[in-house]
Amino acid sequence: MDYSKSGGARMGSNKPRHKEHNAKGTEKNPYGKQPPKAELLARMKAAAEKNKKD
Repeated sequence: MDYSKSGGARMGSNKPRHKEHNAKGTEKNPYGKQPPKAELLARMKAAAEKNKKD
């Protein structure tokens, strides 16, 4: 008896088990939306100042 052929076919396992809350292309995180660089620089400067004072 050929035991390698017994049992059902295996399902593909290359799909995600759940959806991410911040996945690209969703309503909260649409494609092509990128925050402005000035906002990033301001956050980085504020963090650097905070770390300098400590």
